[in-house]
Parts: sequence; C-alpha cells; structure tokens
Amino acid sequence: MHKPSVRPHPALRWLPFSWLRSYRRTDLRPDVAAGLTTAVMLIPQGMGYAMLAGLPPIVGLYAALIPPIAYAATGRSRQLSVGPVAMDSLLVAVSLGALAAPESDAYVALAAMLAVLVGGLQWLMGALGIGFVVNFLSRPVISGFTSAAALIIGGSQLTHMLQVPLPRTHHVHRIVAEALAQLGSWSWLSLAIGAGSVVSLLLLRRLRPAFPRALFVIAAATLITALAGWAEGGLGIVGEVPAGLPRLMLPKVDPQDALTLLPAALTIALVSFLETISVGKRLARGEGDEVDANAELRAIGAANLGGGLFGGYPVAGGLSRSAVNDAAGARSQLSGLITAAAVGITLVFFTPLFHDMPKAALAAVIMTAVFGLIDLAEPRRLFRVKRQDFFLLVLSFVATLSFGIQQGIAVGVGASMLLFIVLTTRPHVAVLGRIPGTEAYLNVERHPHAETLPGVLIVRLDAQFYFGNVTFLRQTLKRLEAEREIPLKAIVLDFSGVNQLDSSAESALCELDRAYASRGVRLLLSRVKGPVRDVLFRSELLERLDADHRVFFRTHDAVQAAAGSERLPSQPPSPDPRAPADRIGCGRFEPGHDESDQTPARLAAGSRTSHGR
Repeated sequence: MHKPSVRPHPALRWLPFSWLRSYRRTDLRPDVAAGLTTAVMLIPQGMGYAMLAGLPPIVGLYAALIPPIAYAATGRSRQLSVGPVAMDSLLVAVSLGALAAPESDAYVALAAMLAVLVGGLQWLMGALGIGFVVNFLSRPVISGFTSAAALIIGGSQLTHMLQVPLPRTHHVHRIVAEALAQLGSWSWLSLAIGAGSVVSLLLLRRLRPAFPRALFVIAAATLITALAGWAEGGLGIVGEVPAGLPRLMLPKVDPQDALTLLPAALTIALVSFLETISVGKRLARGEGDEVDANAELRAIGAANLGGGLFGGYPVAGGLSRSAVNDAAGARSQLSGLITAAAVGITLVFFTPLFHDMPKAALAAVIMTAVFGLIDLAEPRRLFRVKRQDFFLLVLSFVATLSFGIQQGIAVGVGASMLLFIVLTTRPHVAVLGRIPGTEAYLNVERHPHAETLPGVLIVRLDAQFYFGNVTFLRQTLKRLEAEREIPLKAIVLDFSGVNQLDSSAESALCELDRAYASRGVRLLLSRVKGPVRDVLFRSELLERLDADHRVFFRTHDAVQAAAGSERLPSQPPSPDPRAPADRIGCGRFEPGHDESDQTPARLAAGSRTSHGR
C-alpha cells in the first residue's frame, strides 16, 4: 500500500507550494500519470460545461488552466481536481442570463467578474474563519437541490441535441413542451450523434470504467463529422477556437452589474465550497490528509480569483475527476500542475482540432455526467429513516424546479432552519418510569412495563433549555400533572439531556420551584451536567435546592428522596469567602460582585452536588 508523502511542518503550510519541501522523487511518475489522465477527462468536460454556462467552449479551457495551478499552490488535498463543474456552470447561466446574451463579449466578461467575486468572497470567508456556514446546507436539501438541478441541466442540453432554439429556464416541462412543439424542425443527424454519444459513454462506463471515454467519444464524433462533411450540411459544431494562453486582465464590467452579481456570487461561493470540501473529505486518508474548511475556502477562493483574472468562470472541486485522479495514483498536488500543463499545451497547439467537434457530443458528455446527480436512493432511505428530512428533500426539489436554482437553495435552507427552530422550541419530553428489578429509568411510552410512583412525576427534557422552549416546558408539566389521578407531591427533572441553560430558563426554574413550593410540591433535579450546574451555581437556585437536599447524581436517588422512602444528603456547596453574603432574587448578585471571578476552586464547590462536567 502506498505510504503518504511526508507532510510539511504546520507553520509552513500557509506558504505557496509548501508541499514541495517534502516532495519525494518516487511520487513523480504516479503524479504525472494521474495528471495526464485527469486532463484527458477535464478538456472535453471543461468545454461542455462552458457551453452549459452559456459561454464559448474556449472559456472552459481557460477555467481548467489557471485554477488548478492556484489550488496546487494553496490547497491541501492531494487528489482534488479543480475546474469547471456542472452545478456552478448552471448557476452561472441562471445568474447571467438576464444581463447579457450568451456567448457575447459582455457575457464572457460578466462570467469572469463573477469568478472574481466568488473567489474574493470565499477567500474572505476563509480568512475570517467562517467556513462553518456551509453546515446550513443540510444533506436532504443538497440532495433535493442537486437532483432537480440535474434535470434542469439535462433539459438545457436538448437545444444542442435537437439543434432547435429552446428557452433557458428552470421549468423543465416548458423546455420539453417547446421541444415537442418544434418536432418538425429537429435535426435528426444531431439527435443521432447525441444519442449515439450517450449510449457509447454509458456502455464504456460499464465495460471499461478506467477508459477515457469522454475524450474517445468526442474524438470519434469529431473525426466522423470532419470526414463526412456534416458541418457543411448544417450540423452544429464548436467552430473556430482561438489558440494561445489567456492573458491576465481585470474583467471590464459596469460597477452596477458587479453589485447586481453579488447575491449570485454568494450562492455560487457556498455551493462551490460545499462541493470542494465534500470531495476533499471523501478522498482524505487519515493523518496528513486532514481537510481544514477555512484553509480550503481560501484555496478554492484563490482558484476562482485566478480563473476570473485570466478569462475563466467559477470553478470547484469535481467529484468524478477527483475520483479519476485518485484512482490514477495521484500522490500530491503536482498532479494538478500536470493537468494544467496538459491543458496549456492543448490551448497552444491543438485548438484547430476542435473545429468540427459536434455540440451534440459535448451535450452528451454533460448529460451523462449529471445523470449521477439524480439520487433516487436517498429519498427512499429518508422516507424510511426520517420523514422530516424526506419532506425537506422534496421541498427543496420542488422549489428548485418551480422557482429556480438560487431560490430553491434559499427555500431549502430556510425550511431547514425553520424546522430546527420548531424542534428546539418543542423538544422531546419523556415521562420516566423505573424498570423493575433495576435502578434504571426509561421512557414509559417506549417501555410500558416501567413502573411509576403515585404522586411522583419524573420528566426528562432532551434538548438545551433556553428562552425558546421555556413556555413549552411549563405547559407540558401542567398537562402531565393534569393527567395524573393522584395529586403530585414531587417532580423530578432528569437533566441528563440538557447541556445548555440560558438566563430565561434559569429564571423559569426559579419560578417553577416557587410555584410548586407554594402548593406543597417538591422540585428535585438529577444528573445535572457541568455547564448547566455552572449557571445554576451563579444564581441562588442551586444553593436553595441543595439546602433542602434536592439535587442528585442519580435519578434513582432523587426518586427515593421524592417518595420519602430515603433522604440522601446532597452536600451543599462549601462556603467561599469571595462569594457575596446574600444573593437577591434568582440569578442576581449584589452590586460590586464580579461574575467573572469563578475560580476552579469556587466552581468545584458545587461539583459535589450534581453530575460532573
């Protein structure tokens, strides 16, 4: 098994090409082979994805040249292949469609500016350490979004397959309806080339997975088209492709248009980073390959900045290409430099070969690439495992097809956050009972044989206790008490599921304790975690409960004390000379007390009364 390359000292990893300091000569051959293999896949993909974005195919090659170099200089994943991807290309098309005509000079300039904005946002987010924002894009939302996007991408390629003008829209049914309405205008030759390319790509993927099928199919279609003279007969081809390397220049865009692009740039920045970090984590192989979210944000940001300044458009780490790069033996970021070198050589010497390349064949490459984005297994799994997540997936899918790509993401993320808020404000609350013959207490709904005590209510809250669910807990306790036939004499709150407590919740506990005490009902706490205990210690509540022996390590001990069968002493906190003489009200200190003076010794005073940290 291959032994990973020695990683540089962490202090040097921020320097460009820091991995070269520990590069091993034995890795050179595998890196060269992997880089060339990936280039064979990237060149036709880049041209096809540029068409998907509404750009000339040459822009896809520009985006496949500079970004891999920039990522190799700053990125940490050794197998990640950076370049044009389907999702970003579709988002570019959606974002720019209303600002300029596809393939026009203005459109190309806007795409380059969009890449600069995306790169700048990503680099800034990485520098500020806010890579965690990608966590708001949950897996069900992404699955529904990508499946819908795959249908939109496939629909967008029908115009090249059929060689008829079709609307650029996220409404797939409109595209299909318009295509059927123009049945008499279809180019059956173009459809035959496209369909034949799709079948060939699928067969080769099944029979020869490691074979460079995209390049082979594109080359075969181009050769046949040139020999048969189909271009003269009206077949849609790539046409003249300018030779030479791109030049460094700031895109010439109206400042107002640049501001208009900012929301789209933020969306693409998040989606691009999500793709990149997901692929990087999937390919990581333990120590030395750890993927740091903020470092990857800066690296992919540098890749987009470089691509935009050299005439490209937004890029990301591609899953299929990265998997090919990894399978071909890539051992370091040098494989990305080899890929970029192969693209550069192609731009300088081989662009005349692209003249007779059928657009239908490029469309076939795109369509087969996005087939894998349609995930049919995930909805079935979620429907069986978690219905709420299934409905999130469906909502994201429908919203994307109904309202558009960016709106679909926004609806999915908004629904995820709303669901999270609803779940935390109405958390799971369990009534506990004792399992016969043990000292364990479990949910009586799931364990009907669990025994409850008359007059004693044992409740476990499975969530953080904060201002959002204070009212819910009060109402729940009131309802549970009303359901009891025998009047309550004690309530035991099992806090094993509570890891955070805010001031509103602390005040609510104080009020509950006073309200129950006024009716002769004892409130007891068990299994209180360290962070919760710290909050209670800084108010008067913990001392008040301890004074009456109402805080316990174990729920069983609390229940025994509540039932009156045994009073187990629960040591109150030791006096601390630095503590105020009195505490006025729940959670309030006398003036002049410094709340920050919570020394380890002082906090330890309360540790004898509750569950440890």
